Amino acid sequence: MLFVDENFNISPLKKLIPTSEYSFIHDLLKISDKKKKIITLEISSKKIISLVSLKKNLTSSNAESLGAKLYDHFIRNNMQTATINTETSSIKLKNFIGYFLHGLRLKSYIFDKYKTKKEKKNLSIDVIGKNKPSQNDQIKFRSVEDGTFAARDLVSEPGNILHPDEYAKRLAMLKKIGLKINIYDEKKLKKLGMNTLLGVGQGSIRGSYLVTMEWNGLKSNSQPLAFVGKGVCFDTGGISLKPAKFMEDMTYDMAGSATVVGLMKSLALRKAKVNAIGVVGLVENMPGGNAQRPGDIVKSYSGKTVEILNTDAEGRLVLADALTFTEEKYKPKFIVDLATLTGAIIVSLGSEYAGLFSNDDKLSNQLIDVGEKTQEKVWRMPLNKNYDKLIDSKNADMQNINYVGGAGSTTAAQFLQRFILNKTPWAHLDIAGMAFSKYGGALNSGGATGYGVRLLNKLVEDYYE
Repeated sequence: MLFVDENFNISPLKKLIPTSEYSFIHDLLKISDKKKKIITLEISSKKIISLVSLKKNLTSSNAESLGAKLYDHFIRNNMQTATINTETSSIKLKNFIGYFLHGLRLKSYIFDKYKTKKEKKNLSIDVIGKNKPSQNDQIKFRSVEDGTFAARDLVSEPGNILHPDEYAKRLAMLKKIGLKINIYDEKKLKKLGMNTLLGVGQGSIRGSYLVTMEWNGLKSNSQPLAFVGKGVCFDTGGISLKPAKFMEDMTYDMAGSATVVGLMKSLALRKAKVNAIGVVGLVENMPGGNAQRPGDIVKSYSGKTVEILNTDAEGRLVLADALTFTEEKYKPKFIVDLATLTGAIIVSLGSEYAGLFSNDDKLSNQLIDVGEKTQEKVWRMPLNKNYDKLIDSKNADMQNINYVGGAGSTTAAQFLQRFILNKTPWAHLDIAGMAFSKYGGALNSGGATGYGVRLLNKLVEDYYE
């Protein structure tokens, strides 16, 4: 595979390929469709050359998307081996080849763990030339890929395998890469008073947990960055039972927690120069004989009481205790929480943007910026005291849904904001439309996307290291 400019000018390739091949390629290009970004030419029965055209003002996200397109191109053409010559690239973008290969590898992800007959997509790629990424850059790219793949793996697991008990065990194994792991089981959570989290999981035979992951990349005791994720391993809706159609997709209701796990793994693998905390609440929402009922009133870790009007508005209950705990225990510089929280955000933004709700303009602008750079985009949505009134309860301090109707994502965010007690800069990302793709996207082939790992890693890298 060779790089050329957007006009498919091959004159710079004269030094790299035999004269006879050069003439043959030159003639074939005369009858080729140059509107394509990738043109493949059959030189002989044993040799194929792919030309990838590059625009002058290429961005890092463009480079990643182009790498992903090349992977698809190789698979469609049933190629098993390929060589990428990096010396043919004259793009000024710093680390272009690194981004290009990063996109290619992200696109190559497959989850076929439970298939007895594996998909044949074994592609061996040899990268040659002087423009290969440095060892340090390779570590950075690989760590983000490992974190993204870890998140995708977790989201892809079925609910009978990755229930809260198993999930907590897997997180304990992250000690091997330098993360400090603390697991709070039901006994500890009851003692702490985390009743909104425990209420969600009480109908399940599985345990409920809060797991903290600490990365200390700085010797100083500087304020850590905090990331909190919703980990509802399967969500039936509880007593407020969901319709049967598409309920199987509720295995990905723990995608927010998977993003946090993937991010923390990335930070540890690349030895990020930052102090960071990951906190995930792990539960299973089932309609058992001991399940939480609509009309129940529970007291949260913060001391505030909540009337449960709908047991399918459960993610905010898990996050409520996790947010207050994180703020109180770690006193972080900021908190970003992630959750597949509402279907309403999909109605608003589809699968193009995650919904961003925040009490802090600086943090919001940073997230918007890195969202554009990574193409894991966010769109800021409103918070307002008039929305906040909609979750006031007659019987408790608040209720867990807005019965008036409308603004479902905003009122959910307003609920969460009530559990940020000390005005810590906070952002909530509703990723319900982003965590899973039935059709695939630029850098994934369908299924779990790992959305948020690259976004938040870029936030740390660009603004806090």
